[in-house]
Amino acid sequence: MLVLDDLLYTESHEWIRVDGDLATIGITDFAQHELGDIVFVELPEVGTKVSAGQPCGNIEAVKAVEDLFSPVSGKVEEKNTDLEDSPDLINKSPFEDGWLVKVRLSNLDELEDLLAAVDYKKLIEE
Repeated sequence: MLVLDDLLYTESHEWIRVDGDLATIGITDFAQHELGDIVFVELPEVGTKVSAGQPCGNIEAVKAVEDLFSPVSGKVEEKNTDLEDSPDLINKSPFEDGWLVKVRLSNLDELEDLLAAVDYKKLIEE
C-alpha cells in the first residue's frame, strides 16, 4: 500500500495535506483498497463547518458504506465535484485526483493528534 511521507493520517484512514491553514483531505490507498470499487461519495457542502473526529459524509462501495470522518475542524472551502460523476477516481488516484474536500483549519493544534507516515504504516501493517 502506498503511504506518502509528506502527509498526515488518521486511524480511520483519512489523509491530510496541509498548506498554510488550508487542508486537503482524502482517504488512503489502504482504505480505498479495503473498500473495493467506490460507486458513490457524499461530501459536505462548501461553507459547512466540520469538527475533528466527527462524520462529515460517506463513501459507498460495492460491498460497504463507510462514514467519512474529518481529521480536523474548520470550514469546507472546496469539494471535489469530479467525484459526483467519477467516484472511482478515489480508487484510481486516492492522493491526487481522488481528494475529497479542502478545509480551512480553525485549530492548527489538532494537527498534533494526527499520525505521521511512519506511524500510519505501522498501523496498517498490524
